[in-house]
Amino acid sequence: MVGVLLPASIGGALANVALLLAGKVPVNLNFTASREALASAIDQCGIKTVLTSRVFLAKAKLEELPGMVFLEEVLPQISPLQKAWAAVVAFALPARLLQALYRGHRKPDDLATVIFSSGSTGAPKGIMLSHHNVLSNIEGLGQVFWLSQHDRMMGVLPFFHAFGFTGTLWMPLTSGFGVVYHANPLDGKTIGEMVARHKATILISTPTFCGAYLRQCTPEQFASLRYVVVGAEKLRETLVATFKQKFSLDLLEGYGCTEMSPVVSVNTPDVEHYTLHQEGLRLGTVGHPIPGVAVKIVDPDTYQPLPPGQEGLLLVKGPSRMLGYLGQPEKTAEALRDGWYITGDIASIDDDGFIRITDRLSRFSKLGGEMVPHIKIEETINAILGEPACVVTSIPDEQKGERLICLYAKPGLPPDDLWAKLSQTDLPKLWLPKRESLYPIESLPLLGSGKIDLRKAKAIAMDKAAGKG
Repeated sequence: MVGVLLPASIGGALANVALLLAGKVPVNLNFTASREALASAIDQCGIKTVLTSRVFLAKAKLEELPGMVFLEEVLPQISPLQKAWAAVVAFALPARLLQALYRGHRKPDDLATVIFSSGSTGAPKGIMLSHHNVLSNIEGLGQVFWLSQHDRMMGVLPFFHAFGFTGTLWMPLTSGFGVVYHANPLDGKTIGEMVARHKATILISTPTFCGAYLRQCTPEQFASLRYVVVGAEKLRETLVATFKQKFSLDLLEGYGCTEMSPVVSVNTPDVEHYTLHQEGLRLGTVGHPIPGVAVKIVDPDTYQPLPPGQEGLLLVKGPSRMLGYLGQPEKTAEALRDGWYITGDIASIDDDGFIRITDRLSRFSKLGGEMVPHIKIEETINAILGEPACVVTSIPDEQKGERLICLYAKPGLPPDDLWAKLSQTDLPKLWLPKRESLYPIESLPLLGSGKIDLRKAKAIAMDKAAGKG
């Protein structure tokens, strides 16, 4: 295994391609993670060599580590004759011979990469994905989106993110259409300019990043886009409406998990054919499962299947399901049941097959004997704030066992005012954080994928409650 510490870029893409052609396993390292998490990933994979760039290390303010190889120092060592020979081989040899030369003895189920979980709720785990896992996910996506060689993707997600690896790195390469990259997914100004310049037709992002594009990009810049697919966090209906109003584009919400390489389901544009209408997009849902992926809802305690419309634990399976967790067979066994991956998400499937994610099994607090969902409280508070600007977590409480804490990024709004508005909502009184448990902060802690860093949020909450912040 060889580490890759590079942003979403042509250089990062070429490093991944070169490593696979050389018979290695690329491991894209999360450069936004803590030093401990980065060291853990390197140690778990037994990585001795890390491909990176001095320029990138300086911009990302990362320290040099043993075993680093800098691409800008390697490139001058490649002679013009070597480049010419590589070009002749690539263009002149038939595909079958190229496969024999460079594919070696690797099989579809051999390891293609290890992607580490974000660690938002616990220690990062190395998720092993095979070539077949990734390719089957791409094939499923290709059956629900009409893609051709004339399409072009605007790549903004990092390659250490599963959708960045599958969706913005390998889907364009294996499907035969172009891709352009920008390393900062929040830099809406540059992304808007690049979409317009390169006539990009596909954008895969997150609701948080799309909120930045809404503020920083013009309708003319996004005029060439056909599909904007979002995931990784819940999509608010207000963002859907304002994005549609400004850009005349539907935000197509999907759902996935790294363990499924990663796409499980996605909304698609409705199909109109003369008098026939097929619904592909249903707001508030994450769409239908993509071809090749099976889903079911079960009782979290008994694992018995539940009928349509009833909430329960979401299980998924298919050829894109991971090989397992690196070096953790016991964790792998816990995550799988009769071939199904246990997502840990609470969801329902309606009569038309649309999946609705309602909560995370681990994001509940037990108060007064009742399971209180954090996400529903966040949705209510965000409605008050007018944007996704809060996170709800819990800390230990000597009397009740747990206490709800809300961190919100609206420093100008006093906690008393927020609590007064919150107390007027329809939330059960048991679900309301106490007035003294509402804390304004400058900004929400985010992971490189755009998700809220729940571990850091809990640490901030603990400090605030202890009077340290």
